[in-house]
Amino acid sequence: MIDKTVATPAEAVADIPSGVSLAVGGFGLCGIPAALIEALYDQGADRLETVSNNCGVDDWGLGLLLADHRIRRTVSSYVGENKEFARQYLAGELEVVLTPQGTLAEKLRAGGAGIPAFYTSAGVGTQVSEGGLPQKYDAEGGVALASEPKEVRAFHGRDYVLEESLTPDFALVHAWKGDRHGNLVFHASAMNFNPLCAMAGKVTIAEVEELVEAGELDPGEIHVPGIFVQRVVHTGPGEKRVEKKTVSAPRTADTSRGAAGKGL
Repeated sequence: MIDKTVATPAEAVADIPSGVSLAVGGFGLCGIPAALIEALYDQGADRLETVSNNCGVDDWGLGLLLADHRIRRTVSSYVGENKEFARQYLAGELEVVLTPQGTLAEKLRAGGAGIPAFYTSAGVGTQVSEGGLPQKYDAEGGVALASEPKEVRAFHGRDYVLEESLTPDFALVHAWKGDRHGNLVFHASAMNFNPLCAMAGKVTIAEVEELVEAGELDPGEIHVPGIFVQRVVHTGPGEKRVEKKTVSAPRTADTSRGAAGKGL
């Protein structure tokens, strides 16, 4: 078996050229391949097309590449936490292909499974299937590019829209554990889009928190087999951020009632 490990994130992404498509795992800031994204930022590739559930936040994850105008087009399902994303989109600087979340997941899964297209009921009767979704604006706020209508077909009396699968040039994913042959295990909710991106990418690069020797992973616990992975880099846990914190106000003791308030 081939040892697929590389020494550093920089080495792992060194040959990613400008202008390629790139699937990136994670959901919000959970399970994102932060070390590989930072290395790609330092490497300098631009004019990228990203396929990801969202585009990070303004100062983290894919938001780093976005802020430097290194992403020209993105296929995403949720973009609400990034103000720079909204600014670039509305200013005509960024092309956005909004995709229902389940459809995006299946487009990646189907791509990894060798399925070129599939039918789904998600989006039937909306601009997702009928076309007209603004993908890019011009500098004056007009629609410069809109989505095209998609094929709709009825099965058993119900309409379904045809969606094509995705097979990006590269994929960047974050795993909890990985071995030298590229077998990967994801932890809890950090699984999210990572296995799907790993399957879909033509060249998949995985950063792992823990690197183990071949044979140490229980075959029954492996989420993505090494056949889908071309490179593995050990990064450790790294920095983990919370996308949006929600906390309750601190409680203050009510001393005004005293003993009477306690019924004494």
